[in-house]
Amino acid sequence: MHYFKIGALAASATWSVAMAGKIGKRSFDVFDYVDPLTGTSNGGHVFPGATLPFGMAKAVADVDDPNEKQGGFASGDSNINGFSHMHDSGTGGSPSLGNFPIFPQSGCPGDIVDNCFFTKTERASQRINGSIEAHPGYFAVSLNTSIKAEMTVSNHTVLYRFTFPLNQTGLPNSPLILVDLTDLPDSITNGRVEVDEKTGRLQGNGTFAPSFGIGTYNLSFCADFSGAPLRDSGVWMNNRAGSYPKSLRRVADGVNSPPLPAGAWTQFNATEDNEILVRVGVSFISNEQACSNAEKEIPDFDFEDILSSAEDAWRDKLSVVEVDATGVSDELQTVFWSGMYRSMISPQDYTGENYLWNSTEPYYDSYYCIWDSFRSIHPLLTLLDPQSQTLMVRSLIDIYRHEGKLPDCRMSLCKGFTQGGSNADVVLTDSYLKNITLNVDWNTAYEALVSDAEVEPLDWSIEGRGGLGSWKEYGYIPTDDWDPYGVGPFTRSISRTVEYAYDDFCIAEMAKGLGNTQDAEKYVGRSSNWKNMLKADQTSFVSNTTNHPNSTVDSGFVGFLQPRYLNQTWGFQDPSLCSPLYNFTSCYLNSDGHETYEGSSWMYTFFVPQDMATLVTTLGGPDTFTKRLSYLHTSGLLYIGDEQAFLPVFQFHYAGRPGLSAYFSHFYIPSQFNTSTSGLAGNDDSGAMGSFTTLAMMGLWPISGQNVYLITPPYFPEISVTNGQTGNTATVRNVNFDPDYEAIYIQSATLNGEPYAKNWIAHDFWLNGGVLELTLGMNESDWGTGAADLPPSSSTSF
Repeated sequence: MHYFKIGALAASATWSVAMAGKIGKRSFDVFDYVDPLTGTSNGGHVFPGATLPFGMAKAVADVDDPNEKQGGFASGDSNINGFSHMHDSGTGGSPSLGNFPIFPQSGCPGDIVDNCFFTKTERASQRINGSIEAHPGYFAVSLNTSIKAEMTVSNHTVLYRFTFPLNQTGLPNSPLILVDLTDLPDSITNGRVEVDEKTGRLQGNGTFAPSFGIGTYNLSFCADFSGAPLRDSGVWMNNRAGSYPKSLRRVADGVNSPPLPAGAWTQFNATEDNEILVRVGVSFISNEQACSNAEKEIPDFDFEDILSSAEDAWRDKLSVVEVDATGVSDELQTVFWSGMYRSMISPQDYTGENYLWNSTEPYYDSYYCIWDSFRSIHPLLTLLDPQSQTLMVRSLIDIYRHEGKLPDCRMSLCKGFTQGGSNADVVLTDSYLKNITLNVDWNTAYEALVSDAEVEPLDWSIEGRGGLGSWKEYGYIPTDDWDPYGVGPFTRSISRTVEYAYDDFCIAEMAKGLGNTQDAEKYVGRSSNWKNMLKADQTSFVSNTTNHPNSTVDSGFVGFLQPRYLNQTWGFQDPSLCSPLYNFTSCYLNSDGHETYEGSSWMYTFFVPQDMATLVTTLGGPDTFTKRLSYLHTSGLLYIGDEQAFLPVFQFHYAGRPGLSAYFSHFYIPSQFNTSTSGLAGNDDSGAMGSFTTLAMMGLWPISGQNVYLITPPYFPEISVTNGQTGNTATVRNVNFDPDYEAIYIQSATLNGEPYAKNWIAHDFWLNGGVLELTLGMNESDWGTGAADLPPSSSTSF
């Protein structure tokens, strides 16, 4: 039966297709389908600037819109007040990084330095419409001062190229470039800057606060210039400047908050070709290392050479995927490749820049946050870039060695806040199950997982888990928990319970693989604790649903996760609370939050990926489960812009309805994910939204923490991935591909020419290579619907 029908998508086939082997490879430049500006407005907070894959240096123009500057730049009409060298991408909440912005001016009115503009407010300039250009490794924008700014990067260094106007009215041809001792959130508490009067070199350092964590971090910079003779230099404070002294400090005075603005400047005589190049190295270690990074990485100020190297790095990362895009619209191709690109912006490689401890292991940072990234970013990296994923895994294990706990969130060498469970447990287990092995100490990794499960830290708001005493005694996190052993926000008892249960299942999987049978049995038992907060008779009345606006109706479904107290009695939280239909923004990480985090009980009741067989039965069997899951998607209860919503798109597989997973994938793409600057459903969260679209369009959705991929048809006639560990190529091919996406239902499948009935596949397919061929039709079929065809569950196959 054909239960759902999708509206046709615009499709065109105006490009040529060159055949290479069995896959049709389109002869195109992948950069034509990577748009870094997607998600740079309406809360997407995407960083669109110049970066290497996972690079530390990230350069872009910074805007003055307080609600949209988390990624530095935002599309729209906000002003530009600086160009800074480090950023995060797609984060919510407060902005981060954006340290030591520089800003160019063609000259000072009256040729008086004091007449230049120094503070953020005074120097803010409008962008010229249509001047923005962004592609991997490059960003450019022109200001209404007629200055064009271009930038590219190496790993720790940015190279800016400022082109000044040929003929200026009322200004001398004497460019001035300043540096500001600040960052995007104005968090600096102690800054120092100096200028070399012989060379014009600017260097300095500061102490800053992370945006979603505790503590402070130190950062240094070193800026050198090329292209014009030095005229003068000095420092500035507030809106005044002078040639002497040649250094100053900016400190918190207890009155001005933030401290008075201050920095340094270098001024030049007329340029020969109206260009000045600025090389800015950054380092967490010292000024000396910042300068050394810059001198080693960009010794010759060769902009085109550095840009070419950055572009090559991106082409290499994206080259492991090949698609036959015949009939697929340019928009969908751009959604696909842009999502893949954004998934490789973070975490960031800070190896050699960690001043907290000495280690020969890699160090990655800006895990922002693993609660967001474990579901899709890391599984995608395991597929496309297992080498980088291996380095990240080793970094996580090394953080445990020196900090005593795995992080759930980490940025700028600081501990970030934990949003739910100990989700690095899932990342490590997922990697363990998928052959991430090179130089990985899995025994220490397992030790770290057990520490999360057994040892409560003093401050579980930033690492590990809280409430472990109750977890072990009662099998759930009580809403009125008694926990004198650690501190953290005593909220989210429902979402923490289901996340802890899944974390324990992941530990059980690694224990089993390492031969720790007793531990495996213990933790798989604890993975059933989700049942202890499921109130079987709880009903749900829902207001303002898609089909019943301005009214409240009985959803018709029963059994929801509910608050539960130490004395075993039940509390009540409306199952729709914190959904788009009811107080959507009331479940954040604060002391007066509710019992679910960034989502409703309606949604969290489906989070039992370890034992979906039991959940399907508990919620009334396959038919009722399917109706209930469909209602979640179609009623308005689900917000796809939070990462917990990703898995429910594909959970129809567990009820024997894989066709509905395919349908709901298209339900959201491209309606909620498109190529506009507002083309994301929510914050990109360091590439989480991008990795969701890429994985969904590839057709094999990973269950993070398990060796399971749920099969749906790719959005292309054919897609191939070459594995970075084995060199083998795995191909998923659609027979009867329909570019209007009406025929999206699998009728039959073969794996390497043999019939394949399961609606899921293991990671061996990606490692060993082969061809999975899917024959498609207009209606759902009986493919993948039998009991033996369903994905594994802990209650049936552990």
